[in-house]
Amino acid sequence: MQLDLIPGGFVLSLQGREILRHTATAPALFVGKGEERMDMYRGNFDIEDYVVERTALSHVTVSGKRIEFAVAEGLPARFALTIEDNHILTTALDSSINRVWLRISAEPDEHVWGGGEQMSYFDMKGRRFPLWTSEPGVGRDKTTEITFKSDVSGKAGGDYYNTNYPQPTYISSRKYALHVETTAYSVFDFRRDGFHEIEVWAIPERLELFTADSFIELVGQLSSRFGRQPKLPEWVYGGAILGLKDGENSFARMEKMRAAGVKVSGLWCEDWVGLRHTSFGARLFWDWQANETRYPNLREKIAELNNEGIRFLGYVNPYLCVDGPLYPIADEKGYFAKDEAGKTALVDFGEFDCGVVDFTNPEAAAWFAEEVIGKNMLDYGLSGWMADFGEYLPIDVKLANGVDAKLMHNAWPTLWAEVNAKAVTSRGKTGEALFFMRAGFTGVQAHCPLLWGGDQSVDFSRHDGLVTVMCGALSSGLLGNAYHHSDIGGYTSLFGNVRTPELIMRWAEMAAFTAVMRSHEGNRPRDNVQIDQDAEVLSHFARMTSIYVHLAPYLRKLSEEAAATGLPVQRPLFLHHENDRNTYAIQDSYLYGRDLLVAPVWQAGQSERTLYLPEGETWVHVWTGATYEGAQSVTVPAPLGQPPVFYRASASDTSLFEAMRTL
Repeated sequence: MQLDLIPGGFVLSLQGREILRHTATAPALFVGKGEERMDMYRGNFDIEDYVVERTALSHVTVSGKRIEFAVAEGLPARFALTIEDNHILTTALDSSINRVWLRISAEPDEHVWGGGEQMSYFDMKGRRFPLWTSEPGVGRDKTTEITFKSDVSGKAGGDYYNTNYPQPTYISSRKYALHVETTAYSVFDFRRDGFHEIEVWAIPERLELFTADSFIELVGQLSSRFGRQPKLPEWVYGGAILGLKDGENSFARMEKMRAAGVKVSGLWCEDWVGLRHTSFGARLFWDWQANETRYPNLREKIAELNNEGIRFLGYVNPYLCVDGPLYPIADEKGYFAKDEAGKTALVDFGEFDCGVVDFTNPEAAAWFAEEVIGKNMLDYGLSGWMADFGEYLPIDVKLANGVDAKLMHNAWPTLWAEVNAKAVTSRGKTGEALFFMRAGFTGVQAHCPLLWGGDQSVDFSRHDGLVTVMCGALSSGLLGNAYHHSDIGGYTSLFGNVRTPELIMRWAEMAAFTAVMRSHEGNRPRDNVQIDQDAEVLSHFARMTSIYVHLAPYLRKLSEEAAATGLPVQRPLFLHHENDRNTYAIQDSYLYGRDLLVAPVWQAGQSERTLYLPEGETWVHVWTGATYEGAQSVTVPAPLGQPPVFYRASASDTSLFEAMRTL
């Protein structure tokens, strides 16, 4: 980085890119004090800040690579920035400061991406994004009835910025990336043309900066910084992972689907732990071991499935219910987070209470990894699971490491991922066992082998439907998360909102061109159409699994590339077409690897789709063989079963792609 003095201030540049510009009349740094109010209700948060002080630090003193900031000349410095290589270290010289606002230089036509897994807006320019792991909300659009009802009934409506996986990292179209090393509540504000404002409710440890000559190289740097996933397990390429939660009847339903031509790689049964019945309906029994009343002879059935090339997957989260056999063991050992009185903190999940295992206690983390995941799951025969509820750490508990839970809340998903990964590593199954998470934060990439998009509504809505999954894959993929997938058909069904056959089929069409195909029955299976309950849906799904398996050789190459370079399987169009700025804001189509362009139909009732083809290529429409030159928008037929997919005419796998027409 280059630090240059100018009248009344300085300019800090990174490889010729201006990062900070400070003058007395246009200061880059504000500090102060805030008093936050945070209320949590079942993973949803109501957060506001009372700003006691926000003061511009207009005067600077530069000594070597250290910059000290004061309100005015002659007054004591209150804050300091120190430049070390590509890092900016931060130091509060006034102990009263607990809020920092830093203005990063920006350009009017700049684009920015990242922020973790953003579900509504891929290009973040023009909007403000609080970064706090939480339930994303139902509907996520304050203008809709479903969001209003969800807000009223359970504070669960959400907004465009709510996400299970935030991360204070962004990539700029100026080909640099900025990461804020903090776990505190923070905000990225991209609403101004001249600067981006970063707000942190603590003193961040540092800002890290990265730059490269290409976006591909920049993504590689970020994946090296945050971690890379291993190659996909070989068994995944065999077909879809069927999500069924019907007790031992799940096996018969799976066989019915296989008989109809569905290619199956795994059977995922959330209810492998059994159910409890509440006024809200059937809920999982949160004690993580096989319930052989609901699944008789499960261990033997898992072995039989393995012999047929099909793996069995389950479910786990960091909580233990008070009426399960694992709770008293963990309670006696002191492994739970505590309340103000020093007793085990109990969390109400709706007619049953749970303790949250305290992963800041190394003994508790090791116990959960070995005794719960290791012995009860991996040794039992499970090949994967949903690792749920990473975003649920209550903010009023006391933790073993003594750190305020408000500062540990964002860090919790990464700790949870690490516990799962350690269990997998302890059994020598890294790259073979596959767990998937919806929650994340900085560093989750190093531990979690697969993201899933969370609990989308069972509809085509703009902020909570099918289209949001693409946005989530693209934003998280730029930050080192190579593999992303979603619940085929969505999950959340509330207030009369139910799946249509069309929705499942369109969702399956997209899923065939992602790293993993996995279905889900949703939160209300009996109210929503299931894959095996509709002949047309079943036939369509079988064909989509055949396409997925047909493309396995290509996906295998992408997996090898991801492990070696950090490039994600699903890529924004600009990643390989950075000179075509028309691609910079596209979020409803993506590159599947470099060679395939996928533009899923994400709105109801559509039989054609208009999309943009990047410049510099000749594109071939998979289903018709028609060719199109890039740098133009095209409209193509998109009947059910033929989602708009194109391949590069110069690709090496053209014969593989052409053969999809016959499937």
